[in-house]
Amino acid sequence: MSSAKKTYRSDALQSLHAAVTDSYAVGAIDKATMRRFDVACLTPVEPLAPEAIRQIRETAKMSQAIFALALNVTTSLVSQWERGEKKPSGPSLKLLSLAANKGIETII
Repeated sequence: MSSAKKTYRSDALQSLHAAVTDSYAVGAIDKATMRRFDVACLTPVEPLAPEAIRQIRETAKMSQAIFALALNVTTSLVSQWERGEKKPSGPSLKLLSLAANKGIETII
């Protein structure tokens, strides 16, 4: 589906994913099934260190307040992430990872 570099949970899942991708390419499976395989086979998002979060924000040339708006969280929470008092998880971690890997433009 995507040409981006993918990291898999195991070699076996990588092989399975390749077979399912081929099936999708020839129309043997639908888009929803392909998405489920993407989620099941790919490695989950890795945690981010406080310095990495600050670097994402600074690279985007955003204040904590504007960065918080882009992530739909509070400014206080961004500050706590950057100080290491709290750790992002769930959708916030996914958005941060997308911003780190593909640029802030992908989430705003």
